[in-house]
Amino acid sequence: MLVALLLIVFLFGLAVFVMFPPSSGTLPKMQGEEAVSEKTTVKLAAGGLGTIILSKNAGNPVLLVCGGGPGIPQYLMESMYGSPLTDVFTVCYWDYRGTGLSYKDDISAESMTTRKFIDDTLHMTDYLANRFKTDRIYIMGHSFGTYIALKTVQRHPEKYLCYIAMAQIVNQAESEKIAFDYMKSEYEKNGNTKMFLEFSKRDISASQEAYIEYCSSGLRDKAMHELGVGTARDMHSVIRGIFLPSLRNRAYTQAERVHIWKGKIKSNKCPVSRDSRTSFNAIQDVPSLDIPIYFLTGKYDYTCCASLQEQYYEAVQAPDKALYFFEESAHSPLYEEHDKGRQVLEEIVRKTRPLPEQN
Repeated sequence: MLVALLLIVFLFGLAVFVMFPPSSGTLPKMQGEEAVSEKTTVKLAAGGLGTIILSKNAGNPVLLVCGGGPGIPQYLMESMYGSPLTDVFTVCYWDYRGTGLSYKDDISAESMTTRKFIDDTLHMTDYLANRFKTDRIYIMGHSFGTYIALKTVQRHPEKYLCYIAMAQIVNQAESEKIAFDYMKSEYEKNGNTKMFLEFSKRDISASQEAYIEYCSSGLRDKAMHELGVGTARDMHSVIRGIFLPSLRNRAYTQAERVHIWKGKIKSNKCPVSRDSRTSFNAIQDVPSLDIPIYFLTGKYDYTCCASLQEQYYEAVQAPDKALYFFEESAHSPLYEEHDKGRQVLEEIVRKTRPLPEQN
């Protein structure tokens, strides 16, 4: 009995070590003499914003990335899938207040508002401009982050060279209804009676409460990833695709990994999350921009429906705009199609990077 008990304890400890390994939280080093691999905290009056800066060449133009979620660090996608971003830019991934590397127990969900997220984005922008000695930087949003980035550049276009919109939120209530009908239809066509009946039980148009409950439900995430229209075409489970890899990610300490998911739980209840899902309509709220806007859209994106991204592209007025369609991608085209992504990013920089001053 004692031997059996010791064996069980040993196997349990081994499983925990494999699933949740200890780590100093040091970033993998980028290759190259001018490369940058830095994990730091940008100070705020009320605390700090956890930040990861990566580049294969520190002379590359500077890009601030407003990640998805809110709550899941965008760096997780970079660490799992890689991207062409660090080939073209000096990239700043940062975690929103109360989440990930910026997590603090004493930040209430109610204090995580749209206004504060925009203010934090501007703070990060000024930090990067001062640090890298540039007048204007690039800004990119992904999913939820497109709501924050778009509202920020609407307010202060003078700080940015252009806005890159990957999986732009347009009208999320409408997007969820389109996706709901599509997934229900797909399960009916595929003969998956169980999932078809689960969808048939719900009416997300019945009330705001029904819509909000569905958006945060396991059914939505399960269906999107089973059908390959969620985070990425080849990610068929959030648990296997994001949650478990995050627990093993050695760029974060064990405490930081715990904070990722504590912050995610908190962010689900915050006002900025509700705003992006319920009250925002990009076509009505941001009909024009004073800087160029470039859309990166996955053909199979039903998280933020590709058809609505196309509608906004057609409607928005800007000095320059383009829609780049990624035929093999769902919600994360830069992380799914590297070669095309690099070509697109290089083209955007050629269009927008200021010419060097002549002596």
